[in-house]
Amino acid sequence: MILRTLRGLGHSLALVTLAVADLAIAALVVCLHALSFGLGLVFLYPCSVRLLRSRCGQARALAEAWSEIPIAPPYRPAPPPPLPDRDGWYREGSMRYRTSLVPRFNREFDWMIRDPATWRDFAWLVANPVVGLALAAAPLLMLGGGIVLIATLAPLKVLAGLVLLAAMPWAAVRTPEMHARWTRTLLRPTIRARLDLQVKYLNRSRTEVVDAQAAELRRIERDLHDGAQARLVAIGMTLGAAEELVESDPAAARALIAKVREASAASLTELRQLVRGIHPPVLAERGLGDAVRALALDSSLDVMVAVDLPRRPEAPVESAAYFVISELVANAGRHSGARSVTVDISHRGPALRVTVIDDGHGGADPARGSGLRGIERRLAAFDGVLALRSPVGGPTTATVDIPRAFPGEPCSALPVWRRRLVNICWTLFWLPLFPQGLAAGAFKLFEMPERSWFLALYMPERLQWPMILGMISLGAAMVVFAAQSLRAVKRAELEAVT
Repeated sequence: MILRTLRGLGHSLALVTLAVADLAIAALVVCLHALSFGLGLVFLYPCSVRLLRSRCGQARALAEAWSEIPIAPPYRPAPPPPLPDRDGWYREGSMRYRTSLVPRFNREFDWMIRDPATWRDFAWLVANPVVGLALAAAPLLMLGGGIVLIATLAPLKVLAGLVLLAAMPWAAVRTPEMHARWTRTLLRPTIRARLDLQVKYLNRSRTEVVDAQAAELRRIERDLHDGAQARLVAIGMTLGAAEELVESDPAAARALIAKVREASAASLTELRQLVRGIHPPVLAERGLGDAVRALALDSSLDVMVAVDLPRRPEAPVESAAYFVISELVANAGRHSGARSVTVDISHRGPALRVTVIDDGHGGADPARGSGLRGIERRLAAFDGVLALRSPVGGPTTATVDIPRAFPGEPCSALPVWRRRLVNICWTLFWLPLFPQGLAAGAFKLFEMPERSWFLALYMPERLQWPMILGMISLGAAMVVFAAQSLRAVKRAELEAVT
């Protein structure tokens, strides 16, 4: 607990420093905007937006690193670069340019100024020195205020100081998470940004799936042409020769017919292998679990299979999962030198999860392997993801999640009203807890004449402390309610990949 408290205080100090630095960054961004639109120096606007997005990107990275709260970039997809006409000139509306500099700048300017995320970033940068600073400085103020109160040696103030010091570790540990929640309020993608990103992802995945299907069709055509078709042609020619030798040389004709029988058996085996590569019959008849067990029996590795599925997934998902497992098992034997492989097939609510672990030497990287890239392309058609952990020396763990594989399975989630209330609590809890509660209490304890904007200090004397304690209780209740709701969400995420 001591190390967590010290780490939390360090994070709080860093967030306070960044919040103060945001004042200078916000002033610089405002100056650049003024120069861009006031004096017509529009070439400065992209520079200000890049600075703004860089700082907000840093805030998202810190939220994920310190609080494990991922915040996806909310920006719309960048516009494509301008393409020249046949004569080499670039057209932008009714104007034509010799180089792409002006059309590229116009597209970038229009993309930045029309993106709502740009103005949300600016709003966060302006508000963070107030809201973010209040959140980040809370444990430091509690520590300093507690020490100062204890040093007065007044009984009531010493008691208040001990309370502040006792509550400080709790606040220090949770301050990075609360700051991350505040950051996510403004810097997460909007619904339209998520839709734009989803459209871009679907367009890319659709292109990859079409290319993969075309390549698969070419492979099947090549296998039929070079394998079964060639064997059938040879069988026909051999039967013709046997037909000519039936009367003149029956023994030679019988020998040719025996070769035809062997060739037909080989052709049948080859066709079965080809069909198995397209869609294994055992997969269609028995389902994913038995198909993977049959694959394990045919493998040269020691493959252990565990299956826990409520029912068979949809046929396309089942086929994709089977071939993904087949490719991962083949990679384990072909590239990693593994001797044993464990395949676990389970579900998390409506999602299908496959985990393949081998004891090979590791070092797998999707950027270097076409097989792993093929797996990602196959999964992209179902919004599936491949998570690979393969340190040098092994073991390699590949986790595949395919959402909505079992559409009928229940998936726990917070109701809409509670999600909205949680967002309100995370956004506003600091207002009653810190300025209207703790800060007003400090002013009351030290008997400062300044009442500032603390509501409790404007009330009659007998109601001031109840008001202060009520504000502190309200802020703490908002934090507790939001934290419990988030725990419910995390429990739901353990049962379903949404």
